[in-house]
Amino acid sequence: MCGQVEDWARNQGYRELIGMDEAGRGPLAGPVVAAAVALPDPCPIDGIDDSKKLSEARREALFDVIKAQALGFAVCVVGLEEIDELNILHASMMGMARAHRDLVAEHPELAHALALVDGNRRAPLFSAVEQRPVVKGDARSLNIAAASILAKVTRDRVMVAHDARWPAYGFARHKGYPTAAHRAALREHGPCPIHRRSFRLLPEDDA
Repeated sequence: MCGQVEDWARNQGYRELIGMDEAGRGPLAGPVVAAAVALPDPCPIDGIDDSKKLSEARREALFDVIKAQALGFAVCVVGLEEIDELNILHASMMGMARAHRDLVAEHPELAHALALVDGNRRAPLFSAVEQRPVVKGDARSLNIAAASILAKVTRDRVMVAHDARWPAYGFARHKGYPTAAHRAALREHGPCPIHRRSFRLLPEDDA
């Protein structure tokens, strides 16, 4: 249930939380986008949930509301060079750490907030930052879910912009994920400049 982590944190005496999540680990093309969000408690925003469970229209509507009502937020776009150099997992974790850093730089009063990291790994934050990985956090924490919405909407907008430049691949439809249509476009046209060279773009029998 979204919000159960906040209930736990409140019972443990934590007053301020920062949720962190990313979007775009699975696609074959485009950046990975990370976000960090600190919501007020109680949260005044209705309908926050895991971004994957929400319609595109609902995510877009919540995007501006979250930014307007959050105590603080930051979004970090990690590009292809770092994805291919670091690998996608490390690039994702680095993106979350940068988003956290940028949020705290803008709102130093949140420096001691408990950081909630979606997944089962700790982010490379400063050692003084208390953090907790939360498996399926985007479905259990309002702060992580809010971060997932900011990350997902931002990344989708980036991929729609890329679609205008490389229309043959259909990025506006699949956002770079390995759909059958995307694989077919790769077979016909080969990779474009935003495809991740460290990924296997086609199955071995097609490569």
